[in-house]
Amino acid sequence: MPGRHFLQIPGPTNVPDRILRAMDRPVPDHRGPELPALVAEIQSGLKQIFQTTRGEIILFPASGTGGWEASIVNTLNPGDRVLAFNIGQFSHLYAECARGFGIQVDEVELSWGQGVPADLVHERLKRDATRSYAAVLVVHNETSTGVTSDVHAVREAMTEANHPA
Repeated sequence: MPGRHFLQIPGPTNVPDRILRAMDRPVPDHRGPELPALVAEIQSGLKQIFQTTRGEIILFPASGTGGWEASIVNTLNPGDRVLAFNIGQFSHLYAECARGFGIQVDEVELSWGQGVPADLVHERLKRDATRSYAAVLVVHNETSTGVTSDVHAVREAMTEANHPA
């Protein structure tokens, strides 16, 4: 088949030839002396891209699914209960990932094409009189619909609800 295959999905994305050529060099030794400087340069550049001067940029070499798994297995235990918001295919898969690790998931199904309403997070946490939720699962960017959730507003709603999740 002539030419290059063109991916027509939200991700992974096509990599331009100039980037592929730039990557055509030996991988640096992850224990070598040049790697810390390279990582610092990358983190500094990412702070510029994300327009932040506070906090740390964490590099996590995995797909979004790897991020879900890490967030679950490093903060929750089998049998814990979470509140999850389904706003598209990937937020649903996040809830399924949690179920796969033995987490009890209360999944709130919302209309696809809108972000998670912070006031709904607040309301659901206030109704949790036994404070049984260990976490709230919200995706920032629901790539199946192209919608983002305001995670800052969600975090504020959780704080205002005075819930330990």
